Amino acid sequence: MKIAVLPGDGIGPEIMTEALKVLKVLDLKLEFEQALVGGAAYDAVGEPLPANSLALARAADAVMFGAVGGPQYDTLPRAKRPEQAILGLRKELNLFANLRPAIVYEELADASTIRADVVAGLDLLILRELTGDVYFGQPRGTRTLENGEREGFDTMRYSESEVRRIAHAGFRAAMKRSRKLCSVDKANVLETSQFWRDVVIEVAKEYPQIELTHMYVDNAAMQLIRNPKQFDVMVTGNLFGDILSDEASMLTGSIGMLPSAALDDKSKGLYEPIHGSAPDIAGKGVANPLATILSAAMMLRYSLNQDAAADRIEAAVRKVLAGGYRCADIQQPGKRTIGTSAMGDAVVAALG
Repeated sequence: MKIAVLPGDGIGPEIMTEALKVLKVLDLKLEFEQALVGGAAYDAVGEPLPANSLALARAADAVMFGAVGGPQYDTLPRAKRPEQAILGLRKELNLFANLRPAIVYEELADASTIRADVVAGLDLLILRELTGDVYFGQPRGTRTLENGEREGFDTMRYSESEVRRIAHAGFRAAMKRSRKLCSVDKANVLETSQFWRDVVIEVAKEYPQIELTHMYVDNAAMQLIRNPKQFDVMVTGNLFGDILSDEASMLTGSIGMLPSAALDDKSKGLYEPIHGSAPDIAGKGVANPLATILSAAMMLRYSLNQDAAADRIEAAVRKVLAGGYRCADIQQPGKRTIGTSAMGDAVVAALG
């Protein structure tokens, strides 16, 4: 199994080193090849996503991505900015399904701004459609009306094939978990959402083992705060998923703990932590690598069909947290604060 490794900028190379350290001690036949992306690639060749890096990602069975960006690149033309690397990879690899887990480990429940009894034990997965909806619908723009007033407009649009493929991804994810899927829409107001709901119901006939429910997005936003543990897997469109997944991430207390994946229709994926490149702490050896390590576990589960190995990594992370080890972003009184490399070593040791 060939893995494209794209560490990127800032803390990206540091956290990627620890994820690879963990993967390499597993009894799996994994082949790793690295390439430049983001600001590092721009500095080297003048492009954030060089052709050889894209070719490597296309040829691989899965892609591990660190983080990109930095203030020194903010004045570049938009097409040359580091963030174009991840956007380009999503487009060129047709990565339409964004998987965003929100997991609250018992030991870190006090880190959330929500009451510990509400979030402790939360294990939620949100699937966001990545390539459609109002973000990409046409027509869009601004114009001046006949009366001289200006207006802005966007188009919310989904094709049947787009809804079907994200629905299938949601049902497949639910099959690997507790077999519960909640589809989030605004079908009481939006024609696009009613169409979304109709197609999801049709796809559900192929998954009789899954309990399918539906919820309006405004209620879903409230329920995520009121009783988040009622959910197992949520599937929704690009706009709603953008908002809900960010809301869910705050339930956990630290984005340094949260992995993510973006999948194509054959479950090939790009795996990355949800946090950024954190240039202010880059090179200091204090970044939390657990989100990247957990992203590697997601890669094993969703792209490489290595569920047992994914379980081992996730169990090792739980063991390390239970042992009182913390990085600076999840520091707690009475716990041992360690650096990036030491946290990777602790996870390796916990794997046994």
